[in-house]
Amino acid sequence: MEIPAQSNPKSVLTQLQDAQNQHDLEAFVACFDPNYQSEQPTHPDRAFGGREQVRRNWSAIFSSFSDFRSELIRAASMGDTVWAEWRWYGTRADGTPLDLRGVTIFGVRDDRITWGRLYMESVQERGAGIDASVKSMTKGSQQEG
Repeated sequence: MEIPAQSNPKSVLTQLQDAQNQHDLEAFVACFDPNYQSEQPTHPDRAFGGREQVRRNWSAIFSSFSDFRSELIRAASMGDTVWAEWRWYGTRADGTPLDLRGVTIFGVRDDRITWGRLYMESVQERGAGIDASVKSMTKGSQQEG
């Protein structure tokens, strides 16, 4: 009796990244299950279902950023789930940089991404620093002196 091949979630990441860096929309979309479910937990209004929305999203990205690149920094998998740390970058038509960094968590079945949770955010190079960030986060809470 032949045992069916298991999905390799990390190999799907490699296919995904190769398609991103080659701006190959068809290869990119082929990485996703037709019933793919996407969530962005820090932006709940961006959730969607279906591979066709993936096509629309990435068609716009590839056509807007001729120099778009994807860097897979590190990845880990357990069973059918794969965690990946990314950097996505390029140059907008007006010359300003795109620089997103973050993590994706994907569920993989039959070598297709069936669900995703994306935590990708624009890099903020300059800010008020960690002390101001913590102060803003804790504003209104009681602190011991």
